[in-house]
Amino acid sequence: MSLPGADRREVQSPSPVSGGGNGVAVASDLNRLAIVASNQSTSQRLRLNPNKDHKPDSYEDLQLDFSPSIFSSLERYLPPTMLALPRDDKVKFMKDILLKYLPHGERNRVQKHREYRQKIISNYQPLHREIYTMHPQTFFVPSFLKAINDNSEESFRSIMSEPSPGVFTFEMIQPRFCELLLSEVENFEKWVNEAKFRIMRPNTMNKYGAVLDDFGLETMLDKLMDGYIRPISKVFFQEVGGSTLDSHHGFVVEYGKDRDVDLGFHVDDSEVTLNVCLGKQFSGGELFFRGTRCDKHVNTGSQSEEIFDYSHVPGRAVLHRGRHRHGARATTSGHRINLLLWCRSSVFREMKKYQKDFSSWCGECFREKKERQRLSIAATKSELLRKEGESTT
Repeated sequence: MSLPGADRREVQSPSPVSGGGNGVAVASDLNRLAIVASNQSTSQRLRLNPNKDHKPDSYEDLQLDFSPSIFSSLERYLPPTMLALPRDDKVKFMKDILLKYLPHGERNRVQKHREYRQKIISNYQPLHREIYTMHPQTFFVPSFLKAINDNSEESFRSIMSEPSPGVFTFEMIQPRFCELLLSEVENFEKWVNEAKFRIMRPNTMNKYGAVLDDFGLETMLDKLMDGYIRPISKVFFQEVGGSTLDSHHGFVVEYGKDRDVDLGFHVDDSEVTLNVCLGKQFSGGELFFRGTRCDKHVNTGSQSEEIFDYSHVPGRAVLHRGRHRHGARATTSGHRINLLLWCRSSVFREMKKYQKDFSSWCGECFREKKERQRLSIAATKSELLRKEGESTT
């Protein structure tokens, strides 16, 4: 599923990194809803903690007052007796709770975005309908498809390089698909201008580009995340919800003359980010990476081993954690267009609220933990030496 709207998160070091985004709407309110709803009969109380083993239904095909992702997230809190009920019964139960306790503004925002998207899809005529359905053999290069089919860490590493910890690069998209997607985006932008239609930009930092989900590519991108990005993320990004990615925000960004020039230092509103260069001819525009950080440490300095620059190549993908701080240098000539897929996990976002130690993926948390261990060992050694000295006197 896709989620409406998204923000990048600016960081203050070494230059501003950006933040704030809607993520999975109202995820932060789910525990509160569980508590408030407990005044219902005992058999129909929401769980205070989510059922991590339960796979929720999809609600994308329903016309609802709230984002479908809200229902998928809340379903994990349903009482065990309700999990096997028909989807319509679960919807009614959850909708009653949401209407009672969620702000009216959120309902309005979701409804307006749904109407906006429906208006586009009803009026825009696609130029290349073949890219709106997943066709692996024509979309992906053979080496990438083979690695996905083999579905093992060994097969993934055989096509990837990891030039910097947590940054993976690999050949992914066939040139013909790049051409078709570029042509479709140009056709959409032409239609927008001719129809004088107001377009929603991908995020708060990019003034140019388009949200692919908004003009009909949502289902194809869902399949891209589910069938191709999640298997890789399960292996390399397990600690940030890589195995439970359940929603996405898909868009293209444009750099060059009369477009965005560069992109400031930031983190993404995602657990895992796929970034694929589509073309065209350009100079500059390198990505620069400066280490992965949690919210607490997002503005801390970088270590030498975390500093890495990457030059885009059409058809080649970069995969990294959303919290991996990065930016884009100026595109000095030509025109560069990239496909971005922000992949999110509602499970990880819910669990993260109750965690204090992120040393498995935050570079600064890891360093602080190692320093505490070093000091503890030093203190223990000092105490042992002191006692040994006392025993010999």
